[in-house]
Amino acid sequence: MGQMRDIKMQEKRQKLLECALTLFSEKGYINTPVREIIDMSGYGTGTFYKYFNNKEDILKILLEDLFEQIVDSVNDYFAHESDLYKRFVETKRVIIEVYARNEKLSDIYSRVAGMNDNIDQCLKDFDDKFLDFTSKNIEYGIKNGSFRTLPILPIAHATLAIIKYAVYKWVVAKEISKEEMVDLVISFMQCLSIGLVKKKLLENNLLLEQYGEAFIEERS
Repeated sequence: MGQMRDIKMQEKRQKLLECALTLFSEKGYINTPVREIIDMSGYGTGTFYKYFNNKEDILKILLEDLFEQIVDSVNDYFAHESDLYKRFVETKRVIIEVYARNEKLSDIYSRVAGMNDNIDQCLKDFDDKFLDFTSKNIEYGIKNGSFRTLPILPIAHATLAIIKYAVYKWVVAKEISKEEMVDLVISFMQCLSIGLVKKKLLENNLLLEQYGEAFIEERS
């Protein structure tokens, strides 16, 4: 009995999130009142406020879900790939594909900055989690001896910046396709890895084919 009630409650919460996501994408976050989310869901006002305090609460939960998808996808990749060069480059493909699978949320994420302080704090929380997650992976490579000892935070910021730029070019500006979005990020990460990854690891990977032994020797 209690289990069935919990399932129904979860279903209601999820439907409200899905309705909000659809309306945020179609009308814009600012132009979507809570009333329309409630009406689309078919539930009452009390049901909405049982699960959420306001629109910003919904946005925060949606962004948290996006980040959890990123972490889960990257961890799944880590489970079957130990090469740190491939991890550094190809995890960004994994990440950008999460955005590609969540087109509506990617669109919202790319548009809502600057609307108010609470929204900006939601975005900052998301970005801070991403930076921390990325920094820890780079730090692991340095401690492992595969990466050069370089400042970690600028590399993490550059990674976040290229992903946000590529997503914007795809979902908002509509100047590139999903495939081009992925290629843009991967190409950038391959270039970034030239300065980060040590010669020994580079020799076993794609950069040797791209740039040749003379270039790699120069970077060692």
